[in-house]
Amino acid sequence: MNHLQAIRERLETRQLDALLLTHQANRFYATGFMSSGTDGAALITRAKAFYFTDSRYTEAAGKRLSGLFDIGAVTGRRGYETLINEAIEAEGLRRVGFEDAYMTVAAYRKYKEKLRCELVPAADILTELRQVKDAGEIQALTDAQRIAEKAFREILNDLRPGAVEREIAAKLQYLMLRYGAEDKSFDPIVVSGPNGSLPHGVPTDRAMKDGEFVTMDFGCVFRGYCSDMTRTVAIGHVTDEMRRIYDTVLAAQLTGIETAKAGVTGKAVDAAARDVIAAAGYGGYFAHSFGHGVGVEIHEYPNASALNEKPLPAGAVISAEPGIYIPGKLGVRIEDVIVITETGRRNLMEAPKELLIL
Repeated sequence: MNHLQAIRERLETRQLDALLLTHQANRFYATGFMSSGTDGAALITRAKAFYFTDSRYTEAAGKRLSGLFDIGAVTGRRGYETLINEAIEAEGLRRVGFEDAYMTVAAYRKYKEKLRCELVPAADILTELRQVKDAGEIQALTDAQRIAEKAFREILNDLRPGAVEREIAAKLQYLMLRYGAEDKSFDPIVVSGPNGSLPHGVPTDRAMKDGEFVTMDFGCVFRGYCSDMTRTVAIGHVTDEMRRIYDTVLAAQLTGIETAKAGVTGKAVDAAARDVIAAAGYGGYFAHSFGHGVGVEIHEYPNASALNEKPLPAGAVISAEPGIYIPGKLGVRIEDVIVITETGRRNLMEAPKELLIL
């Protein structure tokens, strides 16, 4: 799965001869080949495509990109700048777009000094393209969700008084890898009782207790795409207040999801969910946004937040994750991932959301 044609169409409209991609996620999106960190660079012109990397990846790149890319091997004497310049001269490139939103200042200065072309800021090309997922991307996202859901169903057997947050987080990672994940999409969040008031709390050696909530936020990578899900469950029993808070978060999530469709702003979706929580008297305990884009990276555009006044495009994939967090007491978050369509939305999640008391 690559997106060469879509990128080339943007080169035409932006009057660019080529696009230089050095950021890992953008390289993968463009090529369908994964090499870690800064270990690779793709140069996509209107007629040809080049992929440069070192000896650790050249054989794999050759197999994956054969027929689509010319592969160049970086060595100690022939670095990225040398290989890129050779392609620039061979193809007569003058205006080359670069990822101004991702490239470090040091890298930009180096390329600006050494490359024999005009470097033009063009990160927005990839930002806009990556917002709208095609069928292959949505299938990869769906498959990643199924892996995470399978791990969730199994981990429920381990949640009981005395279970340790850090151990549950570690087992979630193991289960996702066991069921086919390539990696975790982020470090799992497993927080219980008063630790649950930390939206991005780090798992500790705290043992879970009867009458507490446990919030688990986790996901995995499959075929280069991320899953993201959060479920809050209870151990032993719940109080009336705990059930009221859980039901409020679920109602807010369902309202936000129902509001989401192409043409509706991210701000409007966020507001719909936020109003439900505020009406229940917990408005001061929901500080983060309703959701964020999910794709090659776990956080990408578009966002369903109070800051996004742009309409959501059809094909966007966003999380739906309102929460209530009462400091020092408890927290509840419920998260699905949805695909925005012209007429509404489609939920990629199959895991149940009714309150589970284990």
